[in-house]
Amino acid sequence: MSNIDPKLMEILVCPISKNSLVQIGEELLCYESKLAYPIRDGIPIMLPEEARKLKEDELKE
Repeated sequence: MSNIDPKLMEILVCPISKNSLVQIGEELLCYESKLAYPIRDGIPIMLPEEARKLKEDELKE
């Protein structure tokens, strides 16, 4: 698992909701827009078309 640098996490936001993100495994989650952005080779892919929709059980965490 590649942890995103804390300084980068401070400035990264969801391109749709503009809210902060939470790293869980190899994804950055935005609970507001209900999307999970992938992290590939340590690089966050912040494109909405690359994100997957969060499932209902993931939203309750």
